[in-house]
Formats: sequence, structure tokens, C-alpha cells
Amino acid sequence: MKTILLGLLVGVLAGFVGALCGVGGGIIMVPAFVLAFGMEQKHAVATSLAVVVVTALSGTLNHVLSESKMIEWKVVFAVGAGAILAAWFGTDVMRGMRSDVLTKVFGVLLIVVGIRMFLVKA
Repeated sequence: MKTILLGLLVGVLAGFVGALCGVGGGIIMVPAFVLAFGMEQKHAVATSLAVVVVTALSGTLNHVLSESKMIEWKVVFAVGAGAILAAWFGTDVMRGMRSDVLTKVFGVLLIVVGIRMFLVKA
């Protein structure tokens, strides 16, 4: 029961932050899966990717139904085409990495992106 409640809490937080900022999988779920659920980094990343599918569909559907016209479909298809291929091979690379190395890569990426967001004017 504790796992289910904790999972729901992580899901609510990740879904909200993901819809608000376009993030959630990597920034909320992966650390929560590692720290709160005791998952290995590789398992946390893989599990996060699976959850992101359903959260992204939910958020996208809400945008489509609201007729907000906020989605740039040309960008979706162009980026999606490249991302599909890269994600396929990226998962192979990830599975070949040691979890401790993947954790460090993930941490450095978050720090670099965070610093860049603070320094660049929006």
C-alpha cells in the first residue's frame, strides 16, 4: 500500500510539473524512483520512459481538446522523427552503462541545464 501511495504522489508531482514545464520524467520521476523506491538508475530511467508515454498523451490530448493551438505540429513531427531513432539506440547505450556512471551523467546534465536556464534570458 505504501508503494502505491508513494507512486501516486510521485505521479501527481511529475504529471503537474511535466504539464507545467515540459519536464517530469527525468527531473522528478528518475530521482524519486532511485531515492524513494530504491531502484537502480537504469531501472528508474526505463520506468520513467514508460510513464512519460501516458503522461505525455494525457497532456497532449488536453491541449488538442481545448483547441488552444499551442502545439507546433511541424516541430512535433520533425523532432519526433529524430527522437524516435535516437531513443531506440540511446536505450541500447544506457543498458550498456554501469548504473553509477549513468547516475553521474544524469546529475551533470541536470546541473548544466539548470545553470544554463538561469544564465540565458528567456
